[in-house]
Amino acid sequence: MARCEVCGNDYGMSFEVHAQGAVHVFDCFACAIHRMAPICEHCRVQIIGQGVEVEGNWYCGGHCARAEGKVGIVDKV
Repeated sequence: MARCEVCGNDYGMSFEVHAQGAVHVFDCFACAIHRMAPICEHCRVQIIGQGVEVEGNWYCGGHCARAEGKVGIVDKV
């Protein structure tokens, strides 16, 4: 068993996420999202979908990026 790095639960079905050279251990997707999801620079929501990256900053969508003064941002549908 491995202990979740967010909630500390020692769970037999925990899983690892390998990202940017680091290994993270979680017991559920909720904890993984809590730790791994970027946060929108404008509205502060955790970005679970694709999001928009502009100049190294993350936004939940084009609307928030434009609200922060970023130009030329187009949401893809």
